[in-house]
Amino acid sequence: MSKQNFHNLRLLLAYDGSNYLGWQRTSLGPSIEETLQRALEQILQHKINLQAASRTDAGVHASGQVANFFTAKMPPDLNKFHLSINALLPSDIRVLEISYATPNFHPTLDNIGKTYQYELCLGPIQHPRQRFYSWHVPQPLDISKMKLAAEPLIGMHDFSAFCNVKKNETYLCKIRNLHSITITELETNRLAIVFTGNRFLYKMVRNLVGTLVYVGLGKLSSYDIPLILKNKDRTKAGMSAPAHGLTLVSIHYP
Repeated sequence: MSKQNFHNLRLLLAYDGSNYLGWQRTSLGPSIEETLQRALEQILQHKINLQAASRTDAGVHASGQVANFFTAKMPPDLNKFHLSINALLPSDIRVLEISYATPNFHPTLDNIGKTYQYELCLGPIQHPRQRFYSWHVPQPLDISKMKLAAEPLIGMHDFSAFCNVKKNETYLCKIRNLHSITITELETNRLAIVFTGNRFLYKMVRNLVGTLVYVGLGKLSSYDIPLILKNKDRTKAGMSAPAHGLTLVSIHYP
């Protein structure tokens, strides 16, 4: 049966990634993809193949993940179908919106950018409610130096120095366009770093955060950043920030 005989359904998702090994299905433990797929298959009574805009890592959260799937069964009532999916999902995963997409819509191939937010707790004590959603850095950070260090990262660069090796995945090109980095002080000794770019390499955001924190701690200088970019040496950049502070905020489409 051709694609034209199927309905392409687009999902907007939010999830707390604490209890999952990332988006992608794995034999090692629970994933967002498998959990959502199981709920959809229980309702539609046929095999579902999900595609997502971002394969978020273990422990990473999302407030605006986009996914799609094809089905030959048109739900008679989309609102009721939406409620049924959420009723079957665990409380840490929710479908926020569901709609019909054009037959050729693809959440990965059609997107033109993504926004991620990373949160840090900078106080001496982190509130227990935030322990799964922010990186606790109790040492004083020089935020003005972090903002200076962020400036040369914006734009089109080879981000090899901020890419980790991933098994069974290689990049033909590591040039990415980082549109913006905003660093905002929040209430109660918290800090948010927001990244928007066209595409991101494996652990790129977390490595950028770790590097900016190293600058804030005085382990690196803001003047080191252009040289780190130029030399493309991962060992010269900062650590990978913990996954639990990262949230996929939104996917951008034309």
